[in-house]
Amino acid sequence: MRSRHRLLAGLSATVLAAAAAVALPSTAQAANLLSNPGFETGSLSGWSCSGGLGSVVSTPVRSGTRALAGAASASDNAKCTQTVSVQPNTAYSLTGWVRGSNVYLGVTGGSSTWTTSTGSYAQLTVSFTTGASQTTAEIYLHGWYGTGTYYADDISLDGPGGGGGGDTQAPTTPTNFRSTAKTSSSVSLAWNAATDNTAVTGYDVYRGSTLATSVTGTSATVTGLAASTAYSFTVRARDAAGNTSPASTAVNVTTEAGGGGGTGFKQAAPYLYLGWGDPPSVSTVMSATGIKWFTMAFILSSGGCNPAWDGTRPLTGGTDQSTINAIRAAGGDIVPSIGGWSGNKLGPNCATPEALAGAYQQVINAYGLKAIDVDIENTDEFENEAVQDRILNALKIVKQNNPGLRTIITFGTSTTGPTWWGNRLIERANALQANIDVFTIMPFDFGGGADMYGNTVNATEGLKTKLKSTFGWDDATAYAHIGISGMNGLSDQQELTSPQIWTQIKDWANSHHIARLAYWSVNRDRPCPGGGVTSNCSGISQSNWQFTSITAGFTG
Repeated sequence: MRSRHRLLAGLSATVLAAAAAVALPSTAQAANLLSNPGFETGSLSGWSCSGGLGSVVSTPVRSGTRALAGAASASDNAKCTQTVSVQPNTAYSLTGWVRGSNVYLGVTGGSSTWTTSTGSYAQLTVSFTTGASQTTAEIYLHGWYGTGTYYADDISLDGPGGGGGGDTQAPTTPTNFRSTAKTSSSVSLAWNAATDNTAVTGYDVYRGSTLATSVTGTSATVTGLAASTAYSFTVRARDAAGNTSPASTAVNVTTEAGGGGGTGFKQAAPYLYLGWGDPPSVSTVMSATGIKWFTMAFILSSGGCNPAWDGTRPLTGGTDQSTINAIRAAGGDIVPSIGGWSGNKLGPNCATPEALAGAYQQVINAYGLKAIDVDIENTDEFENEAVQDRILNALKIVKQNNPGLRTIITFGTSTTGPTWWGNRLIERANALQANIDVFTIMPFDFGGGADMYGNTVNATEGLKTKLKSTFGWDDATAYAHIGISGMNGLSDQQELTSPQIWTQIKDWANSHHIARLAYWSVNRDRPCPGGGVTSNCSGISQSNWQFTSITAGFTG
């Protein structure tokens, strides 16, 4: 897909007993009665799994950093259960997110539901009413015999607690609820601890009437928000018996502008590659064109989970560092491109999101970076669900550890928008709350004779539509999270992007206020009409650094 690197190289269940005819079921309050519902403790605390077949994993997860894995075998369906106190004659709602083949969610002796097969997390929901004298309920998840491992995350049993030995006293209301920080897509909140006659076990943060997140401490960050949008938040305390406090005083917060004004992220950053193609003098290019940013390619694995330029050159002390020093001396800066189409990449070689985040952090620390770009391509990363999730979770970690760092994901596209794998990447970024700043598509390699302006616009509009439907953004916010990475001159499929076409693309990008404009590559930004597709010229008639000069005119 990425020609720049080709240039380089049974089951029904009975319903619980009905309440006596003279008594109507009570209505459940919104409170999750389950302990460790998202497995964020890193253990199976609160849960019991048959055959020792349950474990907690860091990928794939729906949200947070952990999920349940149940390794169903030919003789054991890896059933995981948790028993909670409930109130008699009361309506409850059980929900959970599952992934795998034939995954079941239900209450023992009562209602259940299941999904046949899903390659990504799908939500299951089942409602039930307790019997007239029922005081406990056993919640379960399981797979099916011989169908392999299933995954589950964010399990919730909503309803009033059963009192657990007579405890019906709710915690006090959290006080001093406040916003401590905000970005264009997140709001950080804090509050003073509540008290309880036994113990407060957690807090539920609501965005309006929707449960946004549950935490055990007295602070939380709600992500996946739209830019320049007003939100109202409240928090409730919860105890072990499921009693919940009244809601706190509401805090109203408007997120920052997305990609616009003084808080937005705008980057004109053509690719520069020191591994081939007669790399030009960066001071000459910057002086001639006014460009300030370069995307430096490529960070790969030098063996295992160890980052290096091209997998061979050290992070610091070599030609890459001297080039970066020269760019910064001229008033510019760089964003590294991590990955690409070919080579030994970090994503498959780092075993966990934490290890991969550590590799990214080495690159960040080496240069005090303001942004990083992960170029996710080919079957080893882009078309690999586990590696996709590992990369997104790693980017989430480095954003949390580096306030203000911008994260960019670059991937291929069809002429009408993201492919199935691109759609999955976006959906998982939302589900994992990875808080990606820019989704950059590479609109080329569509085939010879392609309309490069029309196809670029159509592909970008398709990306915008996907971002809107996934994140709930409006047009302006979606555009402010989009990047375009093109290819100058002739592509390996003989597509032609002339300076005039690239100018049209730049003007469209400015008029729609997207976040990023790049192209492959500055090495090729020199004329060689009739020269074909080579590493050090564009294959067409143009002036030196013409595409870079055009790109420098991108302001968003």
